[in-house]
Amino acid sequence: MTQKKNLAEYKRKYDIARHHAWAGSVILAIILAIRIFLETTDINVNDWFIVIIGGVVVIYTLAAVILTYKYRSGLTSQQKIIEVHTSSNNVEKERLKIEKKKAKAEAKKAKKANKK
Repeated sequence: MTQKKNLAEYKRKYDIARHHAWAGSVILAIILAIRIFLETTDINVNDWFIVIIGGVVVIYTLAAVILTYKYRSGLTSQQKIIEVHTSSNNVEKERLKIEKKKAKAEAKKAKKANKK
């Protein structure tokens, strides 16, 4: 149980880190495009400003990429995350009964398929 929960948490963290790595690379491309645009239009801008912002974005992106490698084991998680936003315990019990019936029906189908 703990291993499955850990994998599900790693999958969530992997998705977040992957999003940030992607966003960082897009931001870096935009900064580069702005710098090239400013140079071609002969608008004078302080190069240190671009270098500092670019350096921060590069570090941000690298950190996100490293985190994607750290949490990549979460990709093997097959756990369904079911969220119920009700205050009634009866609704939750009914939902669990329905899921149990579905699982039994799938098990019967699998058993029949194995007999053939």
